[in-house]
Amino acid sequence: MAELLDGPQFIAIEGPLRVGKSTLARILGEQLNARRVVEPENNPFLDRFYQEKSGMSLATQMWFLMERYSQMRQAAQDLATSPGPLVADYLFEKDKLFAYINLTDAELELYNRFYQLFRPDVPNPDLVIYLQASPEVLKQRLKRKGLTQEQDISDAYIEQVAKAYEHFFFHYTASDLLVVDTSKIDFVNREQDRSMLLKRLSEPIQGKQYFLPWA
Repeated sequence: MAELLDGPQFIAIEGPLRVGKSTLARILGEQLNARRVVEPENNPFLDRFYQEKSGMSLATQMWFLMERYSQMRQAAQDLATSPGPLVADYLFEKDKLFAYINLTDAELELYNRFYQLFRPDVPNPDLVIYLQASPEVLKQRLKRKGLTQEQDISDAYIEQVAKAYEHFFFHYTASDLLVVDTSKIDFVNREQDRSMLLKRLSEPIQGKQYFLPWA
């Protein structure tokens, strides 16, 4: 098999909750001996946001924006000074995607002032891998995972997020993009599916391409 993803130095993996981003980022990190950028955790506002408590949307979003910006600014320095690939389990633009879902117009105006200030310091990936799945599959995986925090996420919110991702990546042109339909595969738990995906990732990816296993 050809060397996995021979070429891209900065790879970002994206998709909605429970689609397998962190698992694929870990696998690629090990395969490529790459540095990792891991999605910020322990947002102190997130539990109350999922419980739909008033006033939590802006605080939740601004915490994520600041943490992601700090990570990506460090990633830019690493890419400039140290050779070797870097794998992130998110794309910086995902922060704005969620802001448009969660914030009011007035909150979004404030958010955008910070986002526009930060964006020039954030590096663009050479390759984005977008993992997509139907809302029904995402709901099943969410329930199967069984995290207490995530049980407060409504079906309507999952559907809204999945739709927002589809719209965003339909228009995405900032880097090479591989769209992977994970609705019928489970590379997290099945070795055969994982091998099939890694084989596809060993092949050239230019522009926007689709991987639709078992179609």
